[in-house]
Amino acid sequence: MSEEANKKAKTALPQAPDEEWPEAWMMCDDDKIEDQKKENRQDPNAKITAADMRKLGISFWKMDADTFTYPVKAVPWDPKDAVDPRLSQLRDDRGYSYADIITIHPDHLPGFDAKIKAFFEEHIHDAEEIRYILDGSGYFDVRDPNDKWVRVHIKKGDLMTLPEGIYHRFTCDETDYIKAMRLFKGQPVWTPFNRPQEEHPSRKAYVTEFMEEKKTDE
Repeated sequence: MSEEANKKAKTALPQAPDEEWPEAWMMCDDDKIEDQKKENRQDPNAKITAADMRKLGISFWKMDADTFTYPVKAVPWDPKDAVDPRLSQLRDDRGYSYADIITIHPDHLPGFDAKIKAFFEEHIHDAEEIRYILDGSGYFDVRDPNDKWVRVHIKKGDLMTLPEGIYHRFTCDETDYIKAMRLFKGQPVWTPFNRPQEEHPSRKAYVTEFMEEKKTDE
């Protein structure tokens, strides 16, 4: 690690302690899901810990979504507009250069039902996915090394990143409402690659780093 990278790592905004991470659990099989917006826990319930999520490549910070307000659409990154110092630090630590805000609710998102259906298709991205929940709540589902679904319940104040190449999907919970800041490195491109993507470079890199030799007996 270079001297500059080492210095940056030492001053980076630390991730949240384990007790602040979102609740997560193993999901039931897809053929048992009658409503994707319900908890759909495995029976008996199997809790997933912060350590488990970190092993999948997930990162998490607890932010202050009550004190600070943000623009409705694009978020200015000019220092004079950086009213949230922790968000500004995270932006600089991780090289985020653009952000916008999306509200997912039947009254705010045109084509709500079609969008929710699309979000719930299993896919990967060729870049890290970063979401800061400003209000409301929802579920991110991610695959574990045994190709089972882990459901993560994200709520207001949660800032979570998913590594590029991880199979995942998203849905609102039963509130049908979530307001989130989407952050990007470089161009604000959100391109899903629906499964299967085993030959995609991002998927191969993810499997090599997080999945190989980590399967367990079921």
